[in-house]
Amino acid sequence: MNQKDFKMLENGIIYFDNGATTLKPIVLSEAISEYYNEYSANAHRGDYDISLKVDAMYENTRELVKEWIHASDSKQIVFTSGSTDSLNKIIFGYFKDHLQKGDEVLITKSEHASNVLPWFELQDQIGIKVRYIPLNEYLEVTLENVQKSITDHTKVISIAHITNVVGDIRPLKEIIEYAHQRNILVNIDGAQSVPHIQVDVQDLDIDFLSFSAHKMCGPTGVGVLYGKENLLKEMKPIIFGGGMNASYLPDGTRVYNEIPFLLEAGTPNIGGVIGFGKTIEYLNQIGIEAIEKQEKELKEYALLKLSEVPNMIVYNDHTNSGIIAFNIEGIFAQDLAIYLNNYGICVRAGNHCSKILKDEIGIKNTCRASFYFYNTKEEIDQFVDALKNPNIKSEIL
Repeated sequence: MNQKDFKMLENGIIYFDNGATTLKPIVLSEAISEYYNEYSANAHRGDYDISLKVDAMYENTRELVKEWIHASDSKQIVFTSGSTDSLNKIIFGYFKDHLQKGDEVLITKSEHASNVLPWFELQDQIGIKVRYIPLNEYLEVTLENVQKSITDHTKVISIAHITNVVGDIRPLKEIIEYAHQRNILVNIDGAQSVPHIQVDVQDLDIDFLSFSAHKMCGPTGVGVLYGKENLLKEMKPIIFGGGMNASYLPDGTRVYNEIPFLLEAGTPNIGGVIGFGKTIEYLNQIGIEAIEKQEKELKEYALLKLSEVPNMIVYNDHTNSGIIAFNIEGIFAQDLAIYLNNYGICVRAGNHCSKILKDEIGIKNTCRASFYFYNTKEEIDQFVDALKNPNIKSEIL
């Protein structure tokens, strides 16, 4: 599907590392090149034609993001440098001032480092307590286990919508409804969900959401922080400078802008944001339903074919996202990834920025194949053929 739109695929590679970053369609480089070559002015700074064009293009992307996640207002969309930046801004710009010593934050051991380490820092700084929602036998989060984990001290649940190794799709609607009945806020890492499945922040009643452009065919260095308007208005910026203030005086008197500009100090990645808008338009042409359907079919097909591979271990064959974590018994994960590279097949190997998942999965390093809409069953066939090679161990050694 749409492989012709991705110049990198002309090199003959099979790209199964979409959980790390996706390939970029030609429309992205064209849009960024046009910005730098034809109207490369700053955003929200000038009163001349090309600067006003930048403003319009930049804010159009904000509107496109609003529509993609079904937010109620574009002022709820804050541009950042990525999911990591968004999560840090939320945790240190909001929760640091709204949590107290002894308050509990629930996460899981399958979270990405960006949704773990900031909470550890806050634990050290103000004395909150980080606790873990246990996973079930399939490494999934269930509403029942969330309910069992909540105490009178629980103030926040901070989890991924889809995790980047296990690939389980969490039952957010039920979890959030239950949490809100107990005045618990829910912070969602959407890096692996927003590009792949329908995400409606109003229907799910999400409090905060973070995701990255580069995982949905967009540029690196661009991310999104979504928050309910009342929560964003209570956030404190953690970066100060141009663009986020209306005025300031020598005595320290200052007036800051309203959201979202309050949280966007400095010159942003303008070309990247404009390019991101073009990739959202591109994805809209394909349709999120078609993307989700293609990934589901690829996952089912891949699991069927991988079952034919001798000594194959799949750790998440029950999850519904386009992510497969696997190993071949007796072969180190990185060695297997290097072997596949010899066949032009790109997979991820290691702990995938989820270093405490080993407590749940029972092993530190795995290989990960993660699909997107431009992948094909023919590519999976080549992938599986390489893994079925009877001389695989001798070739690796």
